Amino acid sequence: MFNYDDAFSRNIGWVTELEQQRLRQSRVAIGGLGGVGGVHLLTLARLGIGRFSIADFDVFDIVNFNRQVGATVSSLKHPKIDVLADMVKDINPEVDLKLFSAGVQEDSLEAFLDDVDVYVDGLDFFAFSARRMTFSACERKNIPVVTAAPLGLGTALLVFGPGGMPYEDYFGFEGCDEMEMAIRFLVGLSPAMLQRGYVADMSRVNLAERRGPSSIAACQLCAGVAAVETLKLLLGRGGVRLAPWGSQFDAYRMRYVRTWRPGGYRNPLQRLMRSLVRRQLALMARKTDNES
Repeated sequence: MFNYDDAFSRNIGWVTELEQQRLRQSRVAIGGLGGVGGVHLLTLARLGIGRFSIADFDVFDIVNFNRQVGATVSSLKHPKIDVLADMVKDINPEVDLKLFSAGVQEDSLEAFLDDVDVYVDGLDFFAFSARRMTFSACERKNIPVVTAAPLGLGTALLVFGPGGMPYEDYFGFEGCDEMEMAIRFLVGLSPAMLQRGYVADMSRVNLAERRGPSSIAACQLCAGVAAVETLKLLLGRGGVRLAPWGSQFDAYRMRYVRTWRPGGYRNPLQRLMRSLVRRQLALMARKTDNES
């Protein structure tokens, strides 16, 4: 028979028994259950967090096998939200789950974020409309936002919350087309750009076509980093640096960098990095045109 205290007793030591009960009563919202969202959910569930609001509209496909924890032969064409909900219930049958099977939508956003303590971003890289809408609502409700992006073979972390820089001031999305938002999001997530330099096949990177390589290694790293930041936020441990602070760890290069970009997207270093990314994308586009 399942017993919560026994199931998560090995967490005690890193957290106190009282803190474990606080985690049990905490609610975390996760938008998107694909590459990082699914593994975020399972990792946080194993920390003993007892309440979740989860949103996803997609089904599993065979191209998800390389990185998505819910993607298996038996789950092909099944809704991601149903598969992950079952996996969480196998970890904690007492879990309180609110499911939003249409994904993050404007008409259900209030319900999705109701009684939420921390929002963890698992949306697709290019889901800018849903992300801006959700981040804005969290800002209005004073809900901290944790976003850990799988970049290269590593992870980049940003945390937005009360007392930190607003997400729009950091990324500068207003008035941008999708390509420019993609560039600003990429550079904002990883100002150090540690993932540059070891891409084995640059032809697989194409922001205009919304595609790029991915890896389960990076997704797993994201989940660990995001889980620890979420734990610190839920327990009021302190030590969480809000944007414009950011962190990036690249496992391939075994390098860790903590960045500080006052002014956000207006920061001269951010402007320079965006210019370099635009130049590289233009060179790649010309090379593709010449080869076709």
